[in-house]
Order: sequence, then structure tokens, then C-alpha cells
Amino acid sequence: MPFAFSPGAGLVPGRFRPLAEILVAILVLAVCASLVLGSAGTLAPLTTITSRPIRLDPAWLPYYALRTVLRMLAAMAASLLFTFIYGTLAAKSRRAEPVLIPLLDVLQSVPVLGYLSFTVLFFLHLFPGRVLGAELAAVFAIFTSQAWNMTFSFYQALRTVPHDLEEAARAFRFPAWQRFWRLEVPFAMPGLVWNMMMSMSGGWFFVVASEAITVGDRSIALPGIGSYVAVAIARQDLRAVGWAILAMTLVIIVYDQLLFRPLAAWADMFRVEQTAREPARAWFLQLLRRSLLVHGMVFPASLFLRWLLRARLLNPPPSSASRSGRSWLLDIVWYGAVLVALLWAGNVLVHFAAKELHWSDIETTFRLGFYTLLRVLILVVLASIIWVPLGVMIGLRPRLAEHVQPLAQFLAAFPANLLFPLAVFLILRWRLDPNLWLSPLMILGTQWYILFNVIAGATAYPTDLLEAASEFRFRGWQWWRRAVLPGIFPYFVTGAITASGGAWNASIVAETVSWGDRTLSAQGLGAYIARMTVAGDYPRIVLGVAVMSFFVVFFNRVLWRPLYALGERHFRLD
Repeated sequence: MPFAFSPGAGLVPGRFRPLAEILVAILVLAVCASLVLGSAGTLAPLTTITSRPIRLDPAWLPYYALRTVLRMLAAMAASLLFTFIYGTLAAKSRRAEPVLIPLLDVLQSVPVLGYLSFTVLFFLHLFPGRVLGAELAAVFAIFTSQAWNMTFSFYQALRTVPHDLEEAARAFRFPAWQRFWRLEVPFAMPGLVWNMMMSMSGGWFFVVASEAITVGDRSIALPGIGSYVAVAIARQDLRAVGWAILAMTLVIIVYDQLLFRPLAAWADMFRVEQTAREPARAWFLQLLRRSLLVHGMVFPASLFLRWLLRARLLNPPPSSASRSGRSWLLDIVWYGAVLVALLWAGNVLVHFAAKELHWSDIETTFRLGFYTLLRVLILVVLASIIWVPLGVMIGLRPRLAEHVQPLAQFLAAFPANLLFPLAVFLILRWRLDPNLWLSPLMILGTQWYILFNVIAGATAYPTDLLEAASEFRFRGWQWWRRAVLPGIFPYFVTGAITASGGAWNASIVAETVSWGDRTLSAQGLGAYIARMTVAGDYPRIVLGVAVMSFFVVFFNRVLWRPLYALGERHFRLD
């Protein structure tokens, strides 16, 4: 039967416990104070940060960590809203899907530096002379490292909702609004929560580029761990790098315990299965559920949301017979408008870039793109071989997942910039080829998408199907081929798509590394875009981003999309 999804689910107060209530009150006050302190300087003049350099004194790290976390949480909220709107349109609209999914391929292929090159000036002019403009530019850059894999995950879940659940929703006569919140969102929630963890980690991976912004002759260093790391690398201060790693570790542990572990335990209620298994646990979630203070705070909002979810909004559309007469006309208008928009965008790009570009520039970018493509393919294959079995093992064992979750988040969040000292030292010490030995830095932006999505798929795998496989005595490769791999296949494809996009993005920071005044570069499109961004060469930035988008979209169309369609047709939990 459909899920019973309610915003206040589980928040049933227990008996009054003074120590627990005091702890909750302290946490609520701490959150409020953090919001006030972290947002206090956003409306200040921009000169307050441009004239105040980042200090490497560890005493400043708590404040820098707070500013970074608030930016990442703001980007996460924007990513979640984008996911619900964009993913739903792509999954539900026959006309929008052929446009939105290729567009999403393009959006995830555009590197963070590509967005920053053009959005920084926009946001700075939107709030001239104010810190808020630079803050919005940083939040948008972090948003671009978070939103795409969450949207792909939600889209994949909406396209693979089991038919029996859809039939039950129709039997209950749920309108589209109630079906979305009572069936589709809960079904997507386990995978979405794990992708939210990955998105937060992805934000950490690009936090240096997001906070220490350099485009042409314009440099802005916002207070945050990313700017702290950038200054430490520029000054070759290993001690400061160590303090930054420690601060990141503590922050990741805190938001794992207070945010993601409770979310994962809550999302575990929405697994599709007929047999029971041991539920996931989270001490903070239990504390919130039993707190009279929390219950009193959320009760009014819970009543409103319950009423909103029960409202019969978005009633079913008219029957196909009544709209068939105008369907072909709407198709012509829609696809005609899309074609006009594409021609206009192509014309703008050509006129923008053609004045200073030559055919040799195009040949160079495509050649460098093939080098980066080769690295991406090898890393995705290696990451799949390593992390699919481990992800299944972790996802099928809730207790193990609880212990691995914070470690995986930390490793996924570890910025490649912090490995630059080691990479530069080893390559120079042993006279290694940067074209080969800088490639492992890219795997930091590749493997975790596959691991987190496979864990999400294994976590959502019904226990009754595992019991059936045991009854049929599936063993070894037969167990993988006939039971587990079909069940996690859509999740793996989602992870592989976002992993390849993550690897292309990681090439920006992995193909050119610096430590002090020493810089090593590998031949590749990422290094090309990084150089053009530092030089402020906008036509060649556009060319590099366009060629990178072409490679990503072409590869997705040729390989990943057919696999995606295969998963929708043959590997659904029906």
C-alpha cells in the first residue's frame, strides 16, 4: 500500500526528562546563535573582507568553519528545492523530459570554475559593494557541486516506482499532489538522503574554488575553511593544512551526528518490503522524538503541513481522449520554442567566442578533451570494480553502515587541494610523469558517487527478496547476477552518471596542482580551463566548457542513457 508520509512522523513526546530537555534547549540556542553570528556580516560593505586577509591562526578556524557550513547548508536547501521541481518535471512531463535531461547532462559537465567565471560578476553587480553578492556567488558555486546528483537520484526514483504502489495510489484516488508526497517522495527518500550526504561532501571537495575566488584580475577570499586552505597552500604552511584537516573532520562528525544520521534513520522507515528488519538507529533522532520542547515547536507547523498534504491540489488531468485533439499542436509549439531557444543560444555563443578564436583553438580543446576522457573512463571503471561490492556489503548491513557512514563522508569530502603538497613532492622527487600520476587526484571526485548510490540501492533492497534468494539457494556469482545486481542496477547507473560528471569537474583541480611557487600540469581539458580562468580569457573559457559539455553529453547519450532505460524496463522492484 502507499506510504503514510507525514511531516511530524515519529515526533511523539515521551515523558519529561530534564537533562534531555536541557540538552535540546542548548542545541536550539546554539543553532540560533550560529545563524545570527554566521550571517551578521553578509550585508556589510565588500571592503570589510577584501581589506581583511585570511588569518592562519587556528583560533579563527571555528568561525571560518561556521561560515563554510552555513554556505553549504544554504546551497543544500536550494539543491533540494531544485531537485523536487526539476526532477519531477523531467520524470513526469513527456515534453519536458527530452529537454531537461540533456540539459542536466550539460549542467553537471560545466565545472565550478566555469560557473564562477560568469556568475561572480553577476552577483557582485546584483548587490554592488556588498558582501552578500560574493556570498551568493559562493553559495551558487557550491550549489552546482550538489544539485545534479540529487536531481538524477530523484528522477531515477520517480521513474522506477513499483507498479503495484502506483495502482494502490490510483485505487485510493490520490490526486497528483498527494501521490507526490505520500508515495513518490517517500519512495525516493532513502536514495535521496544518501545523495544529500554525497552532495555535502561534493561541496567540501570544491570549497576552495568556491570561497577563494579568482577570475582574471578579480580576487575575493570569503571567510571560510576553503579560503584558509588556499592561503595555507600559497604559503606552503603544512601546519595550517593540518589544522584545516582537523577542523573539517570535526565539522563532518558533527553534521553526521546531528543531521545525516537522523535523516538516514528516518528515511529507513520508507523502505519497500514485506518482511521486517532491524531499523536504523540515531541517538539524536530519538532525542528529538521524545522532547516536549521540540514537539511544542513543530506542532503548529506540523498541523499546517498535514492539512496541506491532505489538500486535493493538482487534480488528475483530463482523459487522453479529451486532450488528444490539441496534443499534436502543443507538441509543435513546444518543440518549435525549444529549437528557437537552441538556435539563439548557439548564435550568442558563436558571436561571443568567434572574434578571438581560431580553428587551432578548437582542435586543441578537442585533443585535450580526449586525454581527459581517457582518464575519466579508466577511473569510473576502476571505481566501479572496487566500490560496487563494498557498497552492497555496507548497504545490506545497517550496523556496518552506521559506522562506515561518517568515514565515507570524510573521505568523500577530502579536498584534492590538501593532497597537493604530497603530489608535488612525490612527482618531483621521483621525476614522475604528471600526465599519469596526477590522475589519481581525479578519483577523489569519482568513486564516492558510485559508493553512495550503491549503498543507497542496497539499503533500499527489500529484505523479502534477499530471503527469497536464500530459499532458492543462490550462491556466489549467481547471487550477484540474479538477485543483487538487478536490484541495485538503477542506483549504480545513477552513481556512474554523476561519477563521470564529477570526474570531469575534478579535472579542473586535479590536472593543475600548485604548492607555493611550484606548479605541475597534465595535458587535459581541465588544466586548459583552469589556465584560461586565471588569465580571464572568457572566449576560451566558453570554448573549453562547451567542449567539456559536448564530451559529457555525447558519452551519456551513447552509454549511460541506454543503461538507464534498461534499468527502468527490466530492473524495477515490481
